[in-house]
Amino acid sequence: MDNKTRVHDITPPGRLTPIGHALNIALAGLMVTSYAHAHAADVAAAPAAPASAVAPDDAVLPAIRVKAAATPQESPLRHLAKPSTSGALGEKVVLDTPFSLTVVDSEQISERSARSIGQIFVNDPAVYTPSSSYTTDWWGTQIRGLGVRNMYIDGIPLLLYWGGDFPTEIVESVTALKGLTGFMYGFGEPGGALSYEMKRPKAADATTVEMGWRNPRVLSAHVDTSRRLGEDSALRVNLAAEKGTAYNDSQPDRKVASVAFEQRLSSTLNWFTTVAYEDNNLKREPLLFYVNQYDAAGSGGKLPRVSYDYGKINVANSFYRTKTQLASTELKWQFDPDWSLKTQLGLARKDHLSNKGFAELLNASGDYAGITYTFAGRLDTFYGQSLLQGHLTTGSVRHEIVAGVGLQRAKDRWSNVTVWDNDFNGNLYQDQTHSFTQPLDFSLSPTSADVRQKYAFLSDTIKWHAQWEAIVGVRYTDYDSKDLDGDPTTNSGYGARKASPTLALIWKPDAATRVYGSFVQALEPGTRVGAVYANAGEVLGATVSKQYEMGVKHASRGVDYTAALFRVERANQMEQLRDGLRYLTQDGMTVYNGIELSGAWQATRSLNLGLGTVFLDASIDKVSEDNAALRGNTPSNAARWQTVANAQYRVPAVPGLKLHGNVRYYGGIFANDANTLKVPAYTLVNAGFTHEFTFQGRELTLIGNVNNLFNRKYWAGGGWSNLNVGEARNVSLNLKMQF
Repeated sequence: MDNKTRVHDITPPGRLTPIGHALNIALAGLMVTSYAHAHAADVAAAPAAPASAVAPDDAVLPAIRVKAAATPQESPLRHLAKPSTSGALGEKVVLDTPFSLTVVDSEQISERSARSIGQIFVNDPAVYTPSSSYTTDWWGTQIRGLGVRNMYIDGIPLLLYWGGDFPTEIVESVTALKGLTGFMYGFGEPGGALSYEMKRPKAADATTVEMGWRNPRVLSAHVDTSRRLGEDSALRVNLAAEKGTAYNDSQPDRKVASVAFEQRLSSTLNWFTTVAYEDNNLKREPLLFYVNQYDAAGSGGKLPRVSYDYGKINVANSFYRTKTQLASTELKWQFDPDWSLKTQLGLARKDHLSNKGFAELLNASGDYAGITYTFAGRLDTFYGQSLLQGHLTTGSVRHEIVAGVGLQRAKDRWSNVTVWDNDFNGNLYQDQTHSFTQPLDFSLSPTSADVRQKYAFLSDTIKWHAQWEAIVGVRYTDYDSKDLDGDPTTNSGYGARKASPTLALIWKPDAATRVYGSFVQALEPGTRVGAVYANAGEVLGATVSKQYEMGVKHASRGVDYTAALFRVERANQMEQLRDGLRYLTQDGMTVYNGIELSGAWQATRSLNLGLGTVFLDASIDKVSEDNAALRGNTPSNAARWQTVANAQYRVPAVPGLKLHGNVRYYGGIFANDANTLKVPAYTLVNAGFTHEFTFQGRELTLIGNVNNLFNRKYWAGGGWSNLNVGEARNVSLNLKMQF
């Protein structure tokens, strides 16, 4: 084979062969090493060369240079150089946002075979959930120690903070926005937001078929196909299914489908539409524990020994079933080279059918009071928004404008019959033989709540110097909540009108670095205390939280890093026990001071190393005399330290083989604001590989992962004093074929 033929083989228009891939990595690594010393910032800023710019066959250097720019994309911080949609800020490169963001793309999700939020963001120490895979996510996800209740699918609000995760098979990326979201998204909670971007048609035809296995007996299948239907239209379809018995004795049964269509109506007008559906029936999952009644004093503040004999902590005929439906349509009009108008409408529905087991853990001996929880719920969301984005110049100052108006409406319906009863008891180390016998009535009552948000926002990114810019923005929200329970004596509503500003200053010392300071607010709506509390029906008013942040981001494709100092001041909700009864109150303020650091280093052309940590100094302050004993305590579920180290290594001796792994430390947390019970710290190790190879002319990828490699036994604490038995060692293997 002559040199020209060899060069043609290692730089084809499609995917590389394993040998060609390895050769290109080696050559690219040499080019990066010599080029980066002199032009590190230029490498970071330079876009990839278009296909039309490739030189003739006898000029091999440009082809190698394109691969050199792509090689360091193994970095877990590669999202810094990518655009992301951030609510009212519109679309910006992550590097240019004055807040902390982490974006995990579908390739990373696939490499980790991720099924849960914890697995998706395992390399981000700021994002935490106690909910392991194949358990129902229930009040769990936190960012920087604060609960996350704001979830969006292509901008459409969808209640996901209890009752399950969104299916990863149909997701292109997931973004964690850290901190307050009042300006970006309106009324919510101050922990942050999780934003899912669904898969859309690709530029060229492509199909992937994937088969998977997870121990001991979970089988899955997934087909992802994208087709061009002509010059102006394209379609992408995803179908997936999963069924079997998981490591924790649960029995998943999922079916997923999505369709995405795009049509170019004219040279300036494009139409997108997406439909998605998931039916998820999880049977026999382990009990979810609460520790509100735990004998902390008698147990010396310690929890019982953890056992991974999951069969002793489930109810054989329990299940939690959800059905998720989503539809959205969008028109984007590029009516001027500098201006675009995007209008989107969306509908989401999530149905819940529960015959699920909970338990109040009582003492260090492992005794618990079992609880039957049966109910049905339907949550409907309507979303409509128009967003104008563009730029203009006034004198020597450039303005990037984002303006929008929108409406969100959420309606709830609940079952006519709900059961929350202590009808069985047990012990962590003894067989649980109880079966649910209560009749199931999942018929729904009329609409019980109608929540509407009407809003308008405007932001201006002001660029008056090559190295300086500022962001000024404001969102005005008209919030209206109505309770419609059918009883005219108790029908009530709650309304609030609030403006939420954001201010930021950004300095660009070079093309690869941003130094910023920002101020944002969060708006939390007034809430009516639920029936499980002794003060049911009491209205807790709307609150405003504040966040101050200073940080730096650097993306050089050799060394990437982010660092942030932050302070969050939040009005506090807390549970109180009075005469043996539980009350939900709003009292005082919680203050979260912290520092967050993440870095990635392309140590060699084959090895990338990463390290991240979050230190949090959180305290309860300004409480009333009734709660004076809590003053100065650490708020529940706020770990002082979270740290993760990760590595990715392409094995030079085996073309197409890549190894990855991480070690994550989860700091200890208090299970309650009284700080009488602590959930111990633990460290988990995860490892995996991907191997790309060719078999009979087909491109295949074998993916393997081991979660909790050393089978560490641990308790994982979450919101509202809940507790999960940890995730035992589990293994997955997936085989993908691409054509």
